[in-house]
Amino acid sequence: MSRTGLVGRVTDTVSVLGFRLGWSTVAALPEAAAYRLFNVVADLAVRRRGKGIQRLRANYRRARPELDDAALDALVREGMRSYMRYYCEAFRLPSIGRERLDAAVRVTGLEGPKAVADTGQAVVVFVGHLGNFDLAAAWAATNLAPVTTVAERLEPEEVFQEFVAFRNSINMDIIPLTGGVDPFAGLLAATRAGGRAIALAADRDLTQNGIEVDLLGHRARMAKGPAVLALMTGAPLFCASIHYEPAPAGTGLGGYRTVIEFSDQLRPRVEGPSSVKAQDLIQQCADHLATTIRTHTSSWHMLQKVFVDDLDPAHDPGRDPGRAPAGARP
Repeated sequence: MSRTGLVGRVTDTVSVLGFRLGWSTVAALPEAAAYRLFNVVADLAVRRRGKGIQRLRANYRRARPELDDAALDALVREGMRSYMRYYCEAFRLPSIGRERLDAAVRVTGLEGPKAVADTGQAVVVFVGHLGNFDLAAAWAATNLAPVTTVAERLEPEEVFQEFVAFRNSINMDIIPLTGGVDPFAGLLAATRAGGRAIALAADRDLTQNGIEVDLLGHRARMAKGPAVLALMTGAPLFCASIHYEPAPAGTGLGGYRTVIEFSDQLRPRVEGPSSVKAQDLIQQCADHLATTIRTHTSSWHMLQKVFVDDLDPAHDPGRDPGRAPAGARP
């Protein structure tokens, strides 16, 4: 084995061991100590100003153009702490009892998807990179329906399998985006079989075949899968936005609880072919998420490019992606 190959393999092994230690060690820490540790990790990441932090800041700039640089920096720090809170909770989630989990979640708008699930029909749910998706899914698996979702295949493979095993342990069925059966075919079969919540984080297009929508006054590209599934199968479509809020005494995890806000059932507001209806449905999902992103920006854990101007610089040549677009700031 070459030195490069050996170094790569050692790095992969460290990654796997790190995640395994995370699930065992972080779960064993006192709650307050665990959350303090992840706050330190978040603050260190912000100080390093790596590419992910710079992208988070650029995305927050679009969402909150009224903020000056100091306020934006504070928001980025808060957002990164929120993102690390998600990981802390993910590592601790397998050891959290059902009663504690239920007390850490507040839900609005559940009546619509619950009425559908109670009939045995599948529920399609569009979610974004907001709050704690895994905790929300663990709650939904017991209080709504078992959850099926698609996940990016992480590298090394062992890390991906650790994530799959973890999510399986909280009653989530994982379809890999690559390296397995066609993910849409798997989703289609699961939707038609019924009895499940098909929850898809679709506010970032991973297929290069997404739909352009308006998000926060800017063009963004989102995945169309949830809308296409609903149109092809007749399964009702809902959007769920997720965010953190300070928890009342005696509830929550680490001083916060997860809020899940379901939209009303989304139906096409336009006539025409399926592509036109799908465009309208995804725009409705974007509108639902936008309200949460504006009011709970730090819960938006978007460290990747999502806006069209950032994905394709030709839309706005010469602009620094880390700065607000012209006219966005007072």
